[in-house]
Amino acid sequence: MRVLFVTLAATPHFFVQVPLAWALRAAGHEVRVASQPDLVDAITAAGLPAVPVGPRLAQDESVEELRRRQEKAAERLSDPPDAQELMRMAEDRPERLTPDFLDGLFTVMTSAIFQNFSADETVDDLVALTRRWRPDLVVWDTLMMGGSIAARACGAAHARLLYGLDLVGTMRRRHLASLTARPPALREDPLAEWLEWTAARHGGGFSEDLVTGQWTVDPAPAPLRAPTDLPWVPVRHVPYNGRAVLPEWLREPPSRPRVCLTLGLSFREVMGGERTSVPVLLEALAELDAEVVATLDAGQLATAGRLPDNVRAVDFVPLDALLPSCSAIVHQGGFGTSQNALVHGVPQIVVPNELWDLHPRADLVVRSGAGLRPTGPGPLTPAGLRGLVHRVLHDPSYARAAARLREETLAMPSPAELVPVLEGLTARHRRRAWDG
Repeated sequence: MRVLFVTLAATPHFFVQVPLAWALRAAGHEVRVASQPDLVDAITAAGLPAVPVGPRLAQDESVEELRRRQEKAAERLSDPPDAQELMRMAEDRPERLTPDFLDGLFTVMTSAIFQNFSADETVDDLVALTRRWRPDLVVWDTLMMGGSIAARACGAAHARLLYGLDLVGTMRRRHLASLTARPPALREDPLAEWLEWTAARHGGGFSEDLVTGQWTVDPAPAPLRAPTDLPWVPVRHVPYNGRAVLPEWLREPPSRPRVCLTLGLSFREVMGGERTSVPVLLEALAELDAEVVATLDAGQLATAGRLPDNVRAVDFVPLDALLPSCSAIVHQGGFGTSQNALVHGVPQIVVPNELWDLHPRADLVVRSGAGLRPTGPGPLTPAGLRGLVHRVLHDPSYARAAARLREETLAMPSPAELVPVLEGLTARHRRRAWDG
């Protein structure tokens, strides 16, 4: 069969898709990957054929552009709160999950995120591609709903492949329940309205599978998965970190405990910056009796000052190669980083920022016993972080819990084992294309 992957032009989102794309190719299926032009080099570097669609994301301007879109979307509300508050897809406090909050959330998220990532030109290109190439299955990034529209336009089966917790599915269920409780005249649904008129441009209409797929592929093990009643299939996370040459120092075992420090790629690539203080992180780790490998680029190091003697700074080293030698990892909570740590059974100290699902994932790591996170009011301090790392390094319960999560992760179906499942689901869910 023919399989089209649709991903946001951010390498962490694409890297999650690569092993499944490889598995499908190895099983004899045709595979293509569609994304904004920004990602073409990363796709081809993974040995996969790239199809650029739509305009570039212009990531160097994305912080200001996102702020502008947030504010413009919030202006549509009768009593607009701070626009940033209406980006909290991970909100789970019952007292905050009011109908007004949910309406505002989907108004801002639809305009500032979903509609931007699946711009009209992007959707048009995706629909033209699927009608020309006729894939049997479209596997799409949860933030790229243009993938579901393109699948429906050609009659392909389609599934989401999650990058992180299923915040879209969880919040969508809450919003639909809120709408059902209102009189029909008050059931405004900005996400459905956008998808309705976008689909209508290509001869179709709205249905809920445009939001959450006909089924969902989830690479997270059960203890780190958000509860959902949506159809889903699990797949083991197989780390892919891009092209790399392993440094010589990594070929020798460390002489003392090794700690990895990384802030990942998502916030740097999609939002253009960091919200965690690099100097605070380095000061916290400076007094540890450990070797610290800090994967920081030139921009991050420019704020760091003099590096502590126990810190080795490298612009990039694949976590899949580094983590087997590590006793702990300090990171921002990103999905790819956390999944790499799970695969290798490394305890985690998570210092989350406000991006997407980082806070709830940090809480799930703590609940599993495999790591810690800062708590309490006030900013992160070097002493506070140092204490967390010291606990994880010297209390064996964290290593034991991380080892249990590793076993659970490795017990999930591999991408190769998922292929026949996808073949069956595709045969079941293919349908007649929209007219037009």
